[in-house]
Amino acid sequence: MIFSKIGSLPFHQYVWIDSSFVYKEPKGWIEGMLIGLTSIPGRSWGFNVILQSGGALYRQIPPQAIAFSSSPEPSWSLDQSCLWNCYSYDFTIIHNPILEGMKMRSKIGPSLYEGQYLWSVTFLNDGWSRTPEQDKEFFFIKLNNGRITIQPTNRITFQDSSFIDNSFIPPLKLNETIYSCSESLEIPNSQDSIED
Repeated sequence: MIFSKIGSLPFHQYVWIDSSFVYKEPKGWIEGMLIGLTSIPGRSWGFNVILQSGGALYRQIPPQAIAFSSSPEPSWSLDQSCLWNCYSYDFTIIHNPILEGMKMRSKIGPSLYEGQYLWSVTFLNDGWSRTPEQDKEFFFIKLNNGRITIQPTNRITFQDSSFIDNSFIPPLKLNETIYSCSESLEIPNSQDSIED
């Protein structure tokens, strides 16, 4: 499904919200239900939540204000929460059932953090997504420190001891090539049949 500016999540998440981002008189961490995302170019992802106390729908809460426990890692910045701003109003959310709950590792600054896969998002209808070296898929990761981070594929690895050998990560090449099947397709002339 393609969303423009606001999109629903593949499933809701019960979360804790730093009330200084939503209340005039903050009360620490409050409970809420994460239900959607907002994408506005030049801004960080915004989370749309229903607050447990009063049932208000509050939109565009920045990711550093979201936690998965009432006592997450205390100092968590916007830069740790997401590496890139949004660069299109249009996006699609991908929930890959094969990856559901899979352990992940993410490089955030100089540190490695562990967590688990939630879903990923990719932008559409923008100039960057049209070029292979700039096109990105952003993974939303529930970190073991109680926080969330949103990282591109070049900052994450998956963990699965039954299949993946994480003892060595080879240096990967940046994809800079556009591949197109039609460039090598030979069209038969009208005299030839498809079977020839």
